[in-house]
Amino acid sequence: MDIDGLCINTIRMLAVDMVEKARSGHPGMPMGAAPALYALYTKHLRFNPKNPLWPDRDRFVLSAGHGSALLYAMLHLTGYGLGMDDIKRFRQRGSITPGHPERGLTPGVEVTTGPLGQGFANAVGMAISECSLAARFNRPGFEIVKHNTYVLTSDGDMMEGISSEAASLAGHLRLGRLTCLYDDNRVSLAGPTELCFTEDTAGRFEAYGWHVQKVDDGNDVHAVDDAIKAARAECARPSLIILRTHIGFGSPRMQDSFEAHGAPLGRDEVEATKKNLGWPTEPEFYIPDGAVAHFNYAAGQGAALESDWRLIMKSYQGKHPELLDEWARCVTGGLPEGWDEDLPVYAAGQKAVSTRQANGEAMNKTAMRVSNLFGGSGDLDPSTKTYLKGKGRFSADDRAGANISFGVREHGMGGILNGIAAHGGLIPFGSTFLVFSDYMRPAIRLAALSGLNVKYVFTHDSVALGEDGPTHQPIEHLASLRAMPGMTVIRPADANEAVTAWTASMTRRTGPTALILTRQDLPVIDRERYAPAEGLLKGGYVLAGKPDCVPEIILIATGSEVHVALEAYEALTGDGVQARVVSMPSWEMFEEQPEDYREYVLPHGVTRRLTIEAGAKFGWDRYAGPAGAMMGIDRFGASAPGEVNMESFGFTAGEVLKRVKDILGR
Repeated sequence: MDIDGLCINTIRMLAVDMVEKARSGHPGMPMGAAPALYALYTKHLRFNPKNPLWPDRDRFVLSAGHGSALLYAMLHLTGYGLGMDDIKRFRQRGSITPGHPERGLTPGVEVTTGPLGQGFANAVGMAISECSLAARFNRPGFEIVKHNTYVLTSDGDMMEGISSEAASLAGHLRLGRLTCLYDDNRVSLAGPTELCFTEDTAGRFEAYGWHVQKVDDGNDVHAVDDAIKAARAECARPSLIILRTHIGFGSPRMQDSFEAHGAPLGRDEVEATKKNLGWPTEPEFYIPDGAVAHFNYAAGQGAALESDWRLIMKSYQGKHPELLDEWARCVTGGLPEGWDEDLPVYAAGQKAVSTRQANGEAMNKTAMRVSNLFGGSGDLDPSTKTYLKGKGRFSADDRAGANISFGVREHGMGGILNGIAAHGGLIPFGSTFLVFSDYMRPAIRLAALSGLNVKYVFTHDSVALGEDGPTHQPIEHLASLRAMPGMTVIRPADANEAVTAWTASMTRRTGPTALILTRQDLPVIDRERYAPAEGLLKGGYVLAGKPDCVPEIILIATGSEVHVALEAYEALTGDGVQARVVSMPSWEMFEEQPEDYREYVLPHGVTRRLTIEAGAKFGWDRYAGPAGAMMGIDRFGASAPGEVNMESFGFTAGEVLKRVKDILGR
């Protein structure tokens, strides 16, 4: 057996033994795709296992995350710090080798994958980041950003719609440093792909503007190597390499069968497979000395590449010291001193302003000082007010632009934003109408799970958006986003709260933030009469009411409904009722506060409370309490002018006063 075959079978059998010991997992894909990953890691990928976060490393994404045993085998063999004990604890609680790859847990894992298609979109985002950072920081003689992005996909990835969205945009943008290795084994969990998937994938990607190659034998390492070389030589288009492979390769009974997809082979079949491939049946997790030496050599090459890069960076420092300082800030994710000095302040009594407009103005002021703010919308930036003026549009012809047109591809946008955030160097944002966050939800969930610093700007936040009707009017969306662990949701009440909300989103370094903004104009709250907007930074704060008096009733509201609560408050105060208004823009930020602060805002002894929000009431019982009440909407909206909708759904001061009288028993 030659060295290539020895190393490939080492990868295969490590994966098989991992799955067998765990008594769960997906052995088939690692057995078939091992040659491709071997060729990539040993002949092409620029990486340094001693420094997995080297900024100019090549990125590899396992979009087919169910094949995680394949990736863990490679990371173990190339010295990423996964010991044999980690390999043997595959899929066990507390291990760093979970069932699907998780970012931040395992050295060498770039993104969390598993839901198919997400990793493909992440890879597109990473390739976009490389292009953008190269345009910003490379100078003649100093290509400090020059790496490639590779992604391994499965038939299932190709079926998912998010892959189509991301591939279409990648072709349009001509992302020449992006290469997709497609493990075309023609088998999925339920059976052969011909049951549901017979399209011309090569033709589809050619139509997207990709460079497409086919390798008829995925076991032919030299053919795979040549195809990757050709992909790297193609600078004007992203590349798709279709590798005809065999799921469960080497298994006498299960090769090319869906039975090899998602379950251990079984003790007898493992033994038969090892014998078929000329592999020792004992011991388990056997790694030949020749394979160890070969993989160590590949890892050593990567360390030398980083060393050369650091020498270039030393020269770069002498020639471009200001750029190097900016580079360091971008890579570490910091913000420049004074970044928020020019943010707008709105005076009470001025013309009413929508929170989407105020947020857009804050974003534009920020972009003048924060050069790596980068993002766009799902074809809606004129409505979401998120276009960064004077910053150009990122395109195939202008890599320096800070605005990117995602097109009507919300799911693709979400996955691409995650890739940009995971890559590092840019601060990504994406915007659309709140109701269309549903199209992005799987990607948003992975951003939250991974702790990725993505900013979502969701506008048209309620039935007040008006005539577009119930298809465009969010009802359950706030509750749904709040239910997601790791997500911070902020719904500001006026222009100044909107600016403060943007500040909060920029300074939160871990996890995504969703800003929930109005289409309709709102009055600017008089901050001399009521509390300053900086109270938003604590998630919830006493906006109106005597601080030294125990209130009879607490009105708790968010967004545009805070104005309704204030109007009712003034009427109650005039009637001699001790009332309090709490603006509660962010549950998550409020729950982060010390208990004594939360007790001050919402005293346990004050049980008469009314929550007011033009969305589903679900979840508000935590603040309304057993003796309180909730005003919300638990049905779909209606096509009517926004102000008519708000009145017909009961969001008026008069209706609030009626509910208060019921609560107080008057």
